[in-house]
Amino acid sequence: MSDVDDLYTVDGDGFVLAVHVEPRAGRSAILGRQGRALRVRVAAPPVDERANRAVLDLLADEFGVAPGGVQLVAGPRSGQKRVRVSGLERDELEVRLRRTLRDADGAGGPRARHRGE
Repeated sequence: MSDVDDLYTVDGDGFVLAVHVEPRAGRSAILGRQGRALRVRVAAPPVDERANRAVLDLLADEFGVAPGGVQLVAGPRSGQKRVRVSGLERDELEVRLRRTLRDADGAGGPRARHRGE
């Protein structure tokens, strides 16, 4: 058992992450954990799927996968979402999750994303 395996489940050749999303933030960033979910803020409002798209783009960028490798599988109108990530091996996903959490908990705070949201 690892220190991040409670954040995801295995789903075929991919992984499903639990994600807690806060839309309409001042900037888009991964903030760390919220219970058994990844805590994410996005600048986009929850209108016309803009916040969902911003979450998927942020996660694809953070995990280094193509945008098509990240899909919303549950929670399109909820702050609690389930996001499928494919294109990574399990050990690589865990390395990237640890790095993401370490960066979010670091003295400088979360790394912001500014992409015209």
